[in-house]
Amino acid sequence: MNDLLITVSLLVALLLILGSGVWVGLTLTGVAWLAVSIFSSRPAGDAMAVTVWGSSSSWTLTALPLFIWMGEILFRTRLSDDMFKGLAPWVQGLPGRLLHTNVIGCTIFAAVSGSSAATCATIGKMTLPELTRRGYPEHMVIGTLAGASTLGLLIPPSIIMIVYGVAAEVSISKLFIAGVLPGLMLAGLFSGYIMLWALRYPDQVPAADGQFTLWQKLAASRSLIPVVSLIIAVLGSIYAGIATATEAAAVGVVGSLVISALQGSLNWASFRDALMGATRLYCMIALILAGAAFLTLAMGYIGLPRHLAEWIGSLGLNKAQLIFALTLFFIVLGCFLDGISMVVLTMGVLMPTVQAAGIDAIWFGIFIVLVVEMAQITPPVGFNLFVLQGMTGRQLTWIARVTLPMFGLMCVAVALIYVFPGIVTWLPQQMSR
Repeated sequence: MNDLLITVSLLVALLLILGSGVWVGLTLTGVAWLAVSIFSSRPAGDAMAVTVWGSSSSWTLTALPLFIWMGEILFRTRLSDDMFKGLAPWVQGLPGRLLHTNVIGCTIFAAVSGSSAATCATIGKMTLPELTRRGYPEHMVIGTLAGASTLGLLIPPSIIMIVYGVAAEVSISKLFIAGVLPGLMLAGLFSGYIMLWALRYPDQVPAADGQFTLWQKLAASRSLIPVVSLIIAVLGSIYAGIATATEAAAVGVVGSLVISALQGSLNWASFRDALMGATRLYCMIALILAGAAFLTLAMGYIGLPRHLAEWIGSLGLNKAQLIFALTLFFIVLGCFLDGISMVVLTMGVLMPTVQAAGIDAIWFGIFIVLVVEMAQITPPVGFNLFVLQGMTGRQLTWIARVTLPMFGLMCVAVALIYVFPGIVTWLPQQMSR
């Protein structure tokens, strides 16, 4: 009863401070300070200094600002325009035609961005005006873009995977490789939905722009060479064992600078804007991570993770029931918190329970990324919905409604990786051999 009272008190304090508009990182630090000061004999200042320094000086975390910087550099190139030119001729013959550029474009850009919001903004800047001008239904254009842009979290390199890897002490390189097949599977589900919709409503699909010969398609594909080369350099170096995730991030930054220079978009202004944008975003994430590390330590002093694990264990849930309960928990949590906050707030508490249930940490990481993807398109705190609202001027509720089928497909993806865990674990196992 005493543990329950402490937990409820801290949760109320956390929600009240967050609700007042205080930054998430400062809120986490403040609640942790209260917990250590009131419920522990250790000096709060000493505990905070050691924990914040330890979490901020992690070498593994170095990959995070580098991948963010790479995405910021590419955001300022004409990469998205080149991708549309290269992809459009290949999808003209598919049911749904150019709507597939949303999915394929997001899949490709996700492999060099690491952020769903950046993927949404970059591909949306290209496809929204183009598809609307050609007469494609607005609800399908926006809905498929909102869903497909979440692939920025699942297809490596992924910012959220780095955060999870640091929080759960799991190999980031293995997480990256584990995300490849689920990411392609989810992209396939999105494209499959577009095809079914197009076959159901053929009158809503505009006519093809014309017939393209194989030679014309191959000639247009030259526009994809820069981005494909960068993907091969980043992911290939990790998969081949040549580079760690951090070293591959450095390769990605150099490669993105080279692409930007060759395209003529690299100048002092774009370099400065990309560097400052990456710095601002990373500082926000680093503050959240530091606060979460301190809160995790405070929870450990109180004994909350152990008590929570014992409570869940006493419920007698089997593995499937536990995964179902956690899916609902993260979907609800995603209505109020961003993905990074969700991961860092819960990992310290949940990992002991997950490990006790015999769930593979790599598999659980991909599961977490999938349910966090759902949070990106659920109101009121769905970052992709905010991005699309700013780009289209549409109401948040309308955007959430047209994105609902994509949310359903993500639920299907969670069920598939549970029934067939090899979708997640096969590639990391090959990497270990």
